Amino acid sequence: MQALIYTLAPVTAVILGAVVATRTTLKPGMVSALQHLAAGVVFAAAATEILPQVKHEASPAATLIGGAAGVATMLALKGFETRFKGPLALLAAVGIDILVDGVVLGLAFVAGERAGFLLTIALTLEVLFLGLSLTGELAEAYRSRLRIVAIVAALALLLPIGALAAIPVATLSPVMIAGFLSFGLMALLYLVTEELLVEAHEKPDSPLISAMFFIGFLALLTLEEIMG
Repeated sequence: MQALIYTLAPVTAVILGAVVATRTTLKPGMVSALQHLAAGVVFAAAATEILPQVKHEASPAATLIGGAAGVATMLALKGFETRFKGPLALLAAVGIDILVDGVVLGLAFVAGERAGFLLTIALTLEVLFLGLSLTGELAEAYRSRLRIVAIVAALALLLPIGALAAIPVATLSPVMIAGFLSFGLMALLYLVTEELLVEAHEKPDSPLISAMFFIGFLALLTLEEIMG
């Protein structure tokens, strides 16, 4: 239940991103800077909360199997996005992406409350941009702002569904939990390297914009140390 409650933050962020995108257009430099910031926060959450949990169990088999499954899942999603075009294909791809985010968030709560809280912050920033970008692409197919926001809001509900699907993992053995956490770790690393940073570098860049990645990383690292 705690994981489900925390998903309200990223769900709200997705909808907020959609509403903002229907009313205004952010400057490319600002979007790139915020994407760098989000990438730094997500990377910090993966490195400081999920990775130590995987290493603590010290099960090479669980790490390899879970990690390979995570990489295969994300590459399959990328392949789907590349092969199929059009509004329905876009919605399907984004829906799967959001569902995986929800699963990863649920897995973080399996690792611990602090891990879940910090990853909630990270994914909230990430899905905010997902809402912004998805709305911009849907605007090419649908004219109604209300319809676009409604579609994005419906997809956002896949986040708590994904988190709910991850809850039974807590009842498994520690080794199997480590395997699932390895899956989540790979998904987060893919999110940073192949989505957020790739999209960010498609826009104008500068040393200050690049520094936002490290600001995000250090901010979450500092928050983690404050929380103890």
